[in-house]
Amino acid sequence: MNHNYQKDMSGCGISGIMNKKGVKIPGEEIIRSIVLQRDRGNGLGSGYAGYGIYPDYKDYYAFHIMYDTKKALDDTEGFLEKNLLIEKAEDIPTKKTKRIQESPLLRRYFVAMNGASEDFHFEEDSSEDDRIVKLVMRINEDVDGAYVFSSGKNMGAFKGVGFPEDIAEFFRIDEYKAHIWSAHNRFPTNTPGWWGGAHPFTLLDWSIVHNGEISSYGINKRYLEMEGYKCTLMTDTEVVAYILDLLVRRHGLSIKLACMVLASPFWKDIDAMPEDEREIVESLRVIYGSALLNGPFAILFGHRRGLVGMNDRIKLRPLVAGEKGDYVYMASEESAIWEVCPDPDRVWAPRAGEPVIAELDKDVKE
Repeated sequence: MNHNYQKDMSGCGISGIMNKKGVKIPGEEIIRSIVLQRDRGNGLGSGYAGYGIYPDYKDYYAFHIMYDTKKALDDTEGFLEKNLLIEKAEDIPTKKTKRIQESPLLRRYFVAMNGASEDFHFEEDSSEDDRIVKLVMRINEDVDGAYVFSSGKNMGAFKGVGFPEDIAEFFRIDEYKAHIWSAHNRFPTNTPGWWGGAHPFTLLDWSIVHNGEISSYGINKRYLEMEGYKCTLMTDTEVVAYILDLLVRRHGLSIKLACMVLASPFWKDIDAMPEDEREIVESLRVIYGSALLNGPFAILFGHRRGLVGMNDRIKLRPLVAGEKGDYVYMASEESAIWEVCPDPDRVWAPRAGEPVIAELDKDVKE
């Protein structure tokens, strides 16, 4: 037996915390939950996403952008000035840590559409979100050395190369409060460990953290590119954020139906369903077959109204959920829930392909 083979097929850790009443949760809580799963990563990536962190700019899109060079920064800021109203632009607050002494240039911009654009002709009936997506895709594809790694309203992603405690300290996550948090500890197996390749992956207010492999990446990527998305980030997880945006925001599917597309039941199980249910699931499978995710995975995805966790169709990656009053917890390991909630009302392992869908109460304003 070759004992030098070190590829860990179950690596990566994910954590999520949410309060259904919109109560703000200190960043320290999500840090503790993901740091407990430190052994699931190898120091080549970690990140956090928080919702409700920018209440003073909640009506603006918050662009977080990383740059490899000053030229990339200058080119991108010139592009933004031509196409958007910039309410505020500043460096993302960071501090040097023992392990992170250097990083890409990191800036954030609170922006809105300006009603006109020097570089784009938008369709008259296109929404603000459609236009923002188009602008994000243009920067990521065309500006060498620039990458928009967060673009939603009243939310932000913070990520880079390092262990969870390193990235938390570097981005000062303990200084933020959010009503929804997700976090990731990376163990890359098939894609490079670089700042842009760390999780979460985002688009608008969608944020994805993922453990596993999306073996359907090729067909998912081709399908998305026919719909106008550009996959440029050298990792399979990117497609999940874009598929959700397509299914839910653009095509109007519910979160539950979108999850059924991502992890559709097997045909033998579909055949055994009651007729009404079978017709719906068959239609989704036929129409959105190219959006089906194959391979072993556990994912958490956040959005402005909630947090969702789910496994692949045969549960090849771990996922555990818990509840305590208005709080919902999801993680790769049960211990990561107990670390921040020592007396949960309920802890369970979701079944294969069945999503855990948590949503803010209807009267909660984002």
